[in-house]
Amino acid sequence: MKLKTSRKRTALRGVIAALVAVVAAMLSLAIASSAMATPKGEYAVFSDCPVKAAEGCIYAKTESGKFTVGKETVPIEKPVILQGGFNEPSEGVEQFVGAADGNTLSKTPQKVPGGLSGLVKCNEISNFIERVACEVVFENGVTGVTATVELAGPASSIGFFAINYLLQSGTALSLPVKVHLENPFLGSSCYIGSNSSPIVIGLSTGKSGTLTGNPGTLEAKGEGGILAFSKNSLVNGTFAAPGANGCGGIFSFLIDPIVNSKLGLPSASGKNAAVLNGSIEQTAASTVVEHE
Repeated sequence: MKLKTSRKRTALRGVIAALVAVVAAMLSLAIASSAMATPKGEYAVFSDCPVKAAEGCIYAKTESGKFTVGKETVPIEKPVILQGGFNEPSEGVEQFVGAADGNTLSKTPQKVPGGLSGLVKCNEISNFIERVACEVVFENGVTGVTATVELAGPASSIGFFAINYLLQSGTALSLPVKVHLENPFLGSSCYIGSNSSPIVIGLSTGKSGTLTGNPGTLEAKGEGGILAFSKNSLVNGTFAAPGANGCGGIFSFLIDPIVNSKLGLPSASGKNAAVLNGSIEQTAASTVVEHE
């Protein structure tokens, strides 16, 4: 009798284990399905919106423009993406929420005109030690230089002001950034600005210094669920820029002053400029979920 009872218990445990395995498999499939869910159609651009942490979603694409720091102007030739979400804790106040995958501001390298030879001319340096260090680092066959504008701080440090964007007055988008200058002989840590001392750019669709922006053309997309502004222009002609640091690897104590002298850094307000031309789209997070 005891043997039969033991067999029954063993069989019952086997059934329970099988049921648990089935339930676990179903749950894992459900979780995977949820994680892989992406919005369809015109809502696809909001695929990285943090829908569980934000009330609204935003996707901005810069397709052209320029970034001037001191004496150097870098044209924007490759698209730069800013994406994420936002909350509105009180009327007229928006708090930015970073993209779901962390890629809030795309790191898109842009070519620096002239490369190393355009950035630094060693023969113009009068100090012998600095000139020799410059020749060791810069006079080589690898001359291409790129500049990448990177976010300098958490996504929550981004300022988004929808009312100012529409009214063409004041700051519509505030970005704390640093500029990464990249070339094998500049090293991997050559930056203008840093997380502790960022370049803060308050972009406007109105006037900023000698520049004038434009909110663009408004249209409704996605059956009216998306507010989209095309052919817009956000500008800033009044921000200040700190000096470069970390350039040239172990020679940075010599190369930083050379780069700063060439670029005219640090540079005060009025000597720098940012012009971002492109588009911006906005929708509710709940609407994005409905279109997954």
